[in-house]
Amino acid sequence: MNNDLLEAGMATEQPKTRVPVTLERSLAALSMAALCLVTFANVVTRYLTDVSLAFTEEYSIFLLVVMTLFGSAVAAAADRHIRITFLADKLPPALRRVTELVAWTAALAMFGLLVWYGGRLTYDQWRFEETSPGLGNPQWLYTAWLPLLSAVVALRVIGRLIRTAKGTA
Repeated sequence: MNNDLLEAGMATEQPKTRVPVTLERSLAALSMAALCLVTFANVVTRYLTDVSLAFTEEYSIFLLVVMTLFGSAVAAAADRHIRITFLADKLPPALRRVTELVAWTAALAMFGLLVWYGGRLTYDQWRFEETSPGLGNPQWLYTAWLPLLSAVVALRVIGRLIRTAKGTA
């Protein structure tokens, strides 16, 4: 591994997890590629014809959310979330571990709430037959990914919590 990447915090090695993150990484990359293609097609079409492809905004937002949640799952598994460690780095190792446990517990609570309320929102959109404003697609088709992928992130956070508590993180 390139030491410059390690020093910059951009190491790309696989995290030490029981379940590999290969699928999440691949799906995040695939959704990013699809987002780039859809956006590029809209830009080219708008440039050449002065007409915007209406569906691209709706699909772009959907792909961005999917990409973000898959990326969050990978970041949780690899312990690569953005954080400010100025104070935590000055703590003794035992207290530093406690702060990590508190932070990961807060992350678990947040993603748990996203699963719960995202699930309720998806159900309500299905029950009331809401459609998307741009294309008229069933809105729940877009929203269903929020609780599903939040559950994936929550599982990765649980794995990180367990490894941190055991001291193997």
